[in-house]
Parts: sequence; C-alpha cells; structure tokens
Amino acid sequence: MRSRRRKKRAVAPLLLTVFALLLLAGALAGFVIGRRYMPGKELADKAELFQVRGDEVAIILNNQLQDEKGIYEDGQVYLPVSWVNKAVNERFYWDQTEQLLVYTLPEKIVYADENTMGEAGPLLKIKDKEAYLSLGLVMNYSDIRQQSFDTSQIKRVFIDTLWEPMQTARIRRKGILREKGGIKSNIITELSKDSTVQVLEPMERWSKVRTEDGYIGYIKNSRMGKLQETTPVSEFKAPVYTSISMDEKVRLGFHQVTKKEANSTLEKYAKVAKGMNVIVPTWFNVTGNDGTYTSLASKDYVDQAHAMGLKVWAMVENVSTRESVQKLDTKELMSVTSKRKKLIENLMKEADTYGFDGFNLDFESLKSEAGPHYVQFIREMSVACRKRGLVLSVDNYVPSAYTAFYNRKEQGIVADYVIVMGYDEHYAGGEPGPVASISYVKNGIADTLKEVPKEKVINSVPFYTRVWTEKDGKTTSKAYGIRDAKKWVEENGVELEWQDELGVYYGQVSGENGTQSIWMEEEKSLGLKIDQIREYNLEGVACWKLGFEDSNIWDIVSQVQ
Repeated sequence: MRSRRRKKRAVAPLLLTVFALLLLAGALAGFVIGRRYMPGKELADKAELFQVRGDEVAIILNNQLQDEKGIYEDGQVYLPVSWVNKAVNERFYWDQTEQLLVYTLPEKIVYADENTMGEAGPLLKIKDKEAYLSLGLVMNYSDIRQQSFDTSQIKRVFIDTLWEPMQTARIRRKGILREKGGIKSNIITELSKDSTVQVLEPMERWSKVRTEDGYIGYIKNSRMGKLQETTPVSEFKAPVYTSISMDEKVRLGFHQVTKKEANSTLEKYAKVAKGMNVIVPTWFNVTGNDGTYTSLASKDYVDQAHAMGLKVWAMVENVSTRESVQKLDTKELMSVTSKRKKLIENLMKEADTYGFDGFNLDFESLKSEAGPHYVQFIREMSVACRKRGLVLSVDNYVPSAYTAFYNRKEQGIVADYVIVMGYDEHYAGGEPGPVASISYVKNGIADTLKEVPKEKVINSVPFYTRVWTEKDGKTTSKAYGIRDAKKWVEENGVELEWQDELGVYYGQVSGENGTQSIWMEEEKSLGLKIDQIREYNLEGVACWKLGFEDSNIWDIVSQVQ
C-alpha cells in the first residue's frame, strides 16, 4: 500500500511539467501567430522615402519621384532649369556663358539674372554652375499644377503636367498609409476620416494612393469609399505664336548665288520656273563665331522679283563656303545671347535695307550639342520677324534619330514654314543609290507631320541626280542637274528601266570609265513626289535648285495648288 502512494506522487510532477510545456507551446504559438498577423508599428524613414536631406527639395513629377532635387532658399522652392527644360517647359533657356536666363514669348524676349527679383524674392539661384528657377516663375509660364510642402522637415513638391481624368476616393474610416501593401510595411502617416486621396493604382486588397498632405503609399481598400472620377481644369493661358501664311500654296525655287554677278540670272531662271511664287537666293553666309557673315544681297534683285510677282525669302546659311564649314562653330555662336542678338539685329537691318519678304534658315551638319542653341536662335529670330511681318522658314533634314535635336515640333510652333529637304538619301561619299526614292520622300513627310502641322510643312524636291562610278575598287559620284543628266544618258547610250519600288528610272553602263550607274530624277519621278505633297495636302513645294531643270518640269511642280 505504501509503494502505490509513492507511484501516484511521482506521476503528479510529470503531469504538471507536461501541462506547463503545453502552456508554453501555446503561448509561443500565440506569439508567433500574433506577430504574423499583428499590424507593424515601425515608422518609415521619410527622408529615405523622398531621398532628400537638409534643404533639398524632392521633386515628384506626375507621381514619380525624380532623381533631380530642388533647393529651398529665401522662403521659396527652386527647381533646376535642366530638369524644367526636360520635364516641364523647354523654353526656359539658360545662357551658361553670360549667366542669363532667357524666355521667348511671341512678341518679346524676357531676360533675368541672379539679381532679378520677383514678388516673393529672387527669380533664380545659381549653385554649382546649375541655374535654379523659382517655382513661381515656372508656374507663370507653364501649364502645370503644383503642391509644395516646403515648411515640412521633409521638403517636397508635386508637379503635375497631365490633365486627364483621375480617380479619387474619400477615406471612410481612419486608416494607416504604408510604404507597401501589407500590414507589416512601415507606416508613412495616418489618414483621417473624410480626407480625400488620389487613387494611383487600385488593387485587390490594397491601393496605391496620393494623400492631401503630400505622401504616396498604400492603404487598405476597406478604408476607402467608392472610386470617383475627377478631371482637373487648367486655367493656364498659353501664349499664341501667330504665323504668316501665303494666300496660295508655296511653289519655291532655291536660287544658288555664290557671287554678286549671279544675281543677274534671276530673270533667266524665273522665265523657266513657270508658276513659281517664292524665290530663295542664298545671300547670307555666316562665317564667324561672333555672328559675322558675308552678304550678296541686291536691292535691284528684290525689286525685279517683286515686279515678277515673286516673294523673296533671303537664305541665311552655314554651308556654302569653305570658311563657314571649317571655321564656324554654331554652338559657340548661338549659345551666347549677345551674339544671337547681334546677328538677328544685323539681319533685320538687311531686311530693312533691301526690302525682301522673309528669311530662310539653312543650318546643316550641326552637332547635337548645338541643337538647343540653334532652336533658341529660331525662337528669337521669329520674334524679330513677327514684329516686321517677315516670313520665317527653316530647312530641315528628313527626320531621323540623329537629327531629332533640330526640334521640329518647336520649329512648327514658332516658325511660319518648316521645309523638309526630301533628298540626299544617297549622298557623295556614301553608298550608291537614288537621291530620293519615293518611300524616302513619303516617310520624310509622314514623320515630319508627327511633329509639325501640315499647314506649315513644305516638301523640297531635287532637280538633280547622281552618276555613280565604280572603278578600281573605288566608288565616286557626281551630281547632275536633270537637264544635264538627260544629256549624259543619251551620250552614253544608257538604257533606263523603271524601278517601281523606288519610283525612279535606273540605268547602268560599263566602259573605260568603269561601271557607271544612275537613278534618274525626271518628270515621272518628280510627279510621284508632287503626288505625295498633294495627297498629304502640304502647304507647298520647294525645289533645289533653279537652273538644273527644263521648263516642262514646272508643269509638274505647278500642280501644287
């Protein structure tokens, strides 16, 4: 009997131990489960979230955090001009050399430097060779919305350039905004009942939202009411860049003038060019990085052209002389405001002196870094021309990735006409082929129309072709006007065969000169190009160059009506 009681007493501690272990396991399980499903309470590092420190200002463009930072000084937010140009408004031009901000309006040009004051303080700041524009200045000239939180420790500004409908929702129950979807994500802020959020990305259980107090994060859908659509309304009044247009389609002939005496060929060429209504003499060759140029202008020429019913658009160019090709640095010239201003003022004096009707700009072979400065020159030139009632036309290559910096879209806003040089598909020094196949011309027009309204587009056609010679492993070419090319074909007994895909005749001959090939420009091929101009209802046709053609070519060109 005594031994049985000892056994019972031995079992009790064991049961207590098992029970304690079970309690501990339950507590551990409860802790693990609780830890897994209990909302996280860790706060987000907002400086890390917006990637700013000190007086840096985070820039959020259309709800996307930007790599670039603004600055906060004198009670204002300032944005880097390089970022503003790229993302908001490309017309703020910063002259690094003269430390000058330039903004071109339709009728005037506005200038500012570091000492220029606005209502709230300086309009710009210069830090580490970068110009920063006050947010108020950017707002005055740009179609944007902004929300700035510059009194906060974490300074940030939201810039919106889009005006499409957006989704919003009311917060129906107080909720937590987190860095990511999920209750364990760090807390950004607390949203109060009846506040409104912009819903950026609705999802099944959580949605990405932007709050009224300037945060972007995730909130549970159960905390939000129904989605509603809201359309922001812009009150910005964009400047109107008025343009001059002729009462009829433009039929333009380029007149290459390389010396004063060549002006005397006007009447000879004009008699051949039946239906031509605009002539462009190549008069002003820019040769110096200070804006100097040579002039072949003639008052008698202008008077004679006017008597014939022709408008005269004087060309300003950088390619006709060895001096301009070898010595002129277009970036060096046009990146300095005082040089651009001097050149434009002198050109306006030429217009006053000779009485011609407009200018044609032909700046070729530019490097990409010269692009923004050339476009600024066009803007400023347009102001001077607009004030005097002078036409401004600009010659451009067929669009390509390599020439995008010519910024045809901006040209199409500030200039009167944008001319597509629809030739030199195959050029001297390149591979043999036609100077302007029909697909090359069509694509050039179509791609230009993606950026420029058809009411401003003129397509230029070639009055020339090339004879390609392959001999001793070398390929050379020589340009022939249409009239002389026909003679060459006849003299060499070349049989021409129509190439339907290319829209030109092709011929080849072999002899002591090697193998010579020609993709022939003539009435039929030019007719196809004129058909494209008419089909796209462009504003006109230009022809390079007068003197290369027979009069019957103008029977085709004159179909542009």
